[in-house]
Amino acid sequence: MPQHPTARLPWRPGTTPLMLAPMQGVTNRAVRAHFIATVRPDVVFTEFVRVAGASRKRVARSDLREMATTGGEVPLVVQLVGHDRAALVEAAQIAENAGARHLNLNLGCPYGRMTTGLTGGALLQRPDLLAEIVPALRDACHGSFSIKLRAGYDNYTAARELLPLFETAGVDYLILHPRTVVEGYRGAADHRVTAALVAGSRLPVIANGDIRSTADGLHLLKASGAAGLMLGRGALADPLLFQRLRGLAPATATANERLLQLRQTLAALLERYRNLFCGDVQILSKIKGVLGTMEDPIYARQVDELKQTRTLADFSRCLAQRS
Repeated sequence: MPQHPTARLPWRPGTTPLMLAPMQGVTNRAVRAHFIATVRPDVVFTEFVRVAGASRKRVARSDLREMATTGGEVPLVVQLVGHDRAALVEAAQIAENAGARHLNLNLGCPYGRMTTGLTGGALLQRPDLLAEIVPALRDACHGSFSIKLRAGYDNYTAARELLPLFETAGVDYLILHPRTVVEGYRGAADHRVTAALVAGSRLPVIANGDIRSTADGLHLLKASGAAGLMLGRGALADPLLFQRLRGLAPATATANERLLQLRQTLAALLERYRNLFCGDVQILSKIKGVLGTMEDPIYARQVDELKQTRTLADFSRCLAQRS
């Protein structure tokens, strides 16, 4: 399918972008900076920016700091989550005033605790509201505007049914995680849904979900026709996955090589976290949040030992013992 004629994409035309997924509580600016310095994703995202519907302060100060952080030449996409049209438009303007050039609307988060009212994936139940929100946000954005969504709330048809709205409104690209909101992260991502969306859309579609290896990513690109990939848990477990998919690192690694990579990544993040967070308790909590995303059985014993540490000093000693 041809690309939307007005697309303002955050990646170079003719390339296959590999994006670092936004993961709430994990992909803060320290994590993004580490990935940019080591494997340089083509695009990075903020964690979602909560947009208050009935507040004098639409965007929290901490979120303003996150969205104002640049990744050098790596485009940063600010992801908004909310349900009120006027509030989202105002938040988009605030983000652009803070330096954002690429905005995204989250219609994929399976949790509804961010704000009052329908947010994230729950909005897929209200196409009438989306018909007001999406065009208004597109009009408010001077750079690219994209949508990250699930296949549907409790079925696999919503994403496809919303395509005419997205295309008519001038959305630049879509990111699809082919599970339902109700499924959360259970089961397996059904990328047959991704392929169907790609086939039916004239917008570029980025595939997201269960991309844990080079073979997973290359197969998905070929089978779905997706314009690119968004890497989340798979990239945190194996940051070199970006380079493996580019053919710039071996497609696979031994268990010892992966364990060494884990230790190096955690040690580098600890150094960055000391400059970002306040106090040992917060630093330890944040680094354990990263560990919570690592499901690779290669790491199971080591990750469990690190999770059981009670102090940052114990965590550092445990990590050093494995070096």
